[in-house]
Amino acid sequence: MKYVIRREMDSDVEAISEVTRQAFENHPYSRQTERVIIRALRTAGALTFSLVAEVGDKVIGHLALSPIIISDGSEGWYSVGPVSVLPEHQRKGVGSSLVEEGLSKLKSIKAGGCVLVGNPKFYTRFGFRNVPTLIVEDIPRQFFLVLPLGSKIPSGIVHFH
Repeated sequence: MKYVIRREMDSDVEAISEVTRQAFENHPYSRQTERVIIRALRTAGALTFSLVAEVGDKVIGHLALSPIIISDGSEGWYSVGPVSVLPEHQRKGVGSSLVEEGLSKLKSIKAGGCVLVGNPKFYTRFGFRNVPTLIVEDIPRQFFLVLPLGSKIPSGIVHFH
């Protein structure tokens, strides 16, 4: 299967919502808020990067990147996610490609690093790990992962947009 990863266009908004709905519909840890999160980020102008994976003219995956606030004042850090892939295209490398492209975009703007809430079995392959100096309240530590892209690792409480 050949797919293209590109930036979101206005015409992709409904497709992204549907991809996200389907991707998380039967997810055991989802509260079905992922579409609401993406919509709120878009409305607030807080989608630093919004990438889609596309086959032909069909959107099959999406990744959102947005700025975060860290209580120590560190700047240039971002949140990865949600990452969504249509169920019939999962486990075929689409999600990995979206993450890799997202990380490339963050490196291109010299981001200090990024964080996410997700499955460690998937995200550790990209270098994400638990960092004891960064926390998010009400999120189990094993699911809060950090990837420094620079030399400094902040210390404090992370607040998502």
